[in-house]
Amino acid sequence: MNNPLLQDYNTAPFSKIENKHFLPAISKLIEETKAEIDAITSNTEVPTFKNTVEALENTGEKLDRATSIFFNLNSAETNDEIQKIAQEVSPMLTEFSNDMLLNEALFERIKTVYNQKDALDLSEEQQMLLDKKYKAFSRNGANLSEDKKTKLRKIDADLSKLSLTFGENVLAETNKFELHITEEKDLSGLPEGVIEAAAQTAEEKGKEGWVFTLDYPSYVPFMTYADNRSLRKKMAIAFGAKGFHNDALDNQQNVLQIATLRHKRANLLGYKSHAHFVLEERMAETPEKVKSFLNELLEKAKPAAQKEFDELTEFAKELDSIDHLEKWDGAYYSEKLKQKLFNLDDEKLKPYFELKSVINGVFTVAEKLYGLHFEEVQNIDKYHIDVKTYEVKDDEGELVAIFYADFHPRAGKRNGAWMTSYKPQQIKDDKNDRPHISIVCNFTKPTASKPSLLTFNEVTTLFHEFGHALHGMLANTHYSSLSGTSVYWDFVELPSQILENWCYEKETLELFATHYKTGEVIPMEYVEKIKDSATFLEGMATLRQLSFGMLDMAWHGSDPSGITDVKAFEITAFDDTQLYPDVKENCMSTSFSHIFQGGYSAGYYSYKWAEVLDADAFALFKQEGIFNKKVADRFKGFVLSQGGTMDPMELYIKFRGQKPDPEALLKRAGLLQ
Repeated sequence: MNNPLLQDYNTAPFSKIENKHFLPAISKLIEETKAEIDAITSNTEVPTFKNTVEALENTGEKLDRATSIFFNLNSAETNDEIQKIAQEVSPMLTEFSNDMLLNEALFERIKTVYNQKDALDLSEEQQMLLDKKYKAFSRNGANLSEDKKTKLRKIDADLSKLSLTFGENVLAETNKFELHITEEKDLSGLPEGVIEAAAQTAEEKGKEGWVFTLDYPSYVPFMTYADNRSLRKKMAIAFGAKGFHNDALDNQQNVLQIATLRHKRANLLGYKSHAHFVLEERMAETPEKVKSFLNELLEKAKPAAQKEFDELTEFAKELDSIDHLEKWDGAYYSEKLKQKLFNLDDEKLKPYFELKSVINGVFTVAEKLYGLHFEEVQNIDKYHIDVKTYEVKDDEGELVAIFYADFHPRAGKRNGAWMTSYKPQQIKDDKNDRPHISIVCNFTKPTASKPSLLTFNEVTTLFHEFGHALHGMLANTHYSSLSGTSVYWDFVELPSQILENWCYEKETLELFATHYKTGEVIPMEYVEKIKDSATFLEGMATLRQLSFGMLDMAWHGSDPSGITDVKAFEITAFDDTQLYPDVKENCMSTSFSHIFQGGYSAGYYSYKWAEVLDADAFALFKQEGIFNKKVADRFKGFVLSQGGTMDPMELYIKFRGQKPDPEALLKRAGLLQ
């Protein structure tokens, strides 16, 4: 079989890849990588940085590329066959990873180099690589006895399968539900574009009327605008009950098993909990510091959140005689109150945020800040017709990166938005190998009469993911494992979250926010209202984020083996942050993909942690000018290009000249009294 994944290629050869290629290619590349590792361990020369640490860094490049293609497709363009292959491939890769990390001969060579690191003439980046490689082994079982290594292998194999199953169940639940409306009166309150999109969805499904789904571009506007409270309730319960139906797609046992196995794994490695294990390699360092950080924010946010909730409750009572605000009322009455207070709603703004214009806007921001130029090209292979491909060049016309962008929801694509990579950046053999970066979102599709028009929240999402993409694109390090977004998890959100700030600035909005029909620039009164409403219900929004961080720490900060009821445990974890009455049919944990499928376990606090950094960092841009070249050059030079080559706080201080000031976040959020 002529397997494209085993050939040499620059950009991913999507059109040539068939599902049947993945398993044989990954199996073969695992064997090739094992042979590369054997060459290191059988080397009779004295272990050195070059023949051991650097040699290990350079193993498995083709395997990494093939698996990145496979797992990215499993998130963005999956099907039953790919999911089945994932269930085979994932344990194979886990076993291979353990074979490497528990390889005594390899660890002995690395340890030999590590023990003499002070006598070696290593650059700062080389020292970091050595430190990371040593810790990868020592933190993941290299020092364990053989029987404990066997236990570790079993735990890791089980975890890899469980997290895949968890994600598959969430996607299946999302795809399974639809709200089919046949009577026009049930569309009351919904904007014309939302109704048109629902009609298009119904047509695609061969149905009369209108179909709403749990995909964000369908779900969010329905919950925000639909006047029919009982239908909002139906949608909200369906959304909140994913993986919580006691059926074949139920995730309760998966959650309990994942949490318990993570805890056992941490104990086996000598850590008190999974959070203690994870946070050792984070800026936050310990669960105690994370809990203290979350509680400090809670103390500031809770009074504001309660006041906002009371005001919202009173508003709903005045407007519609609603006695008790429920979760399915939140977005609806928040939008109504925002319209009343600011005379501003997304339907007024959307015509100024055509997707094509917003893309051009974020490109212009990147050009003004970092001298990047984006040219859409048609000669790069793609995995779906929706995907756009770009060459990114600098002012001298040199290639900086290849950029993929995938914007609209479909059945094989999980909800949410993320950035990923198909090829990392590295400097090898005096050649700077440039990265291939992708962002994946789920924005409103174009309809027969309208292009894709974004809500303001979707605009900030695009800027957020593009901030991650810039972190990947502008990487400039020698080693791929330290490149781009390969940084501490509570630092990785700084480049993404800081870029969101530009969305609120008049100077930025004038670059791209033009009416899709008339070309008129967004009225300045709208810009002022966007800024004025930026902190609207910020206390409630902060409390919501804190609740997710606290739930994450509850699952991962102590022994979960005694937990038998996922829902009851969750209610206790939410106790300090609960504003709305509980919905008995719903459970957050069973679809909390960030922590049970993605990489945010014991790390969800990172979003708020990075907000402190981004508020403080953007304060400097505000002070010097949001497109100030000197400040942008410093941010690029000390943050975006350095990846994980230095301690993140050191990088931040080099950029900012000081440690971050938490008051910058509280001030921006309007939470300072």
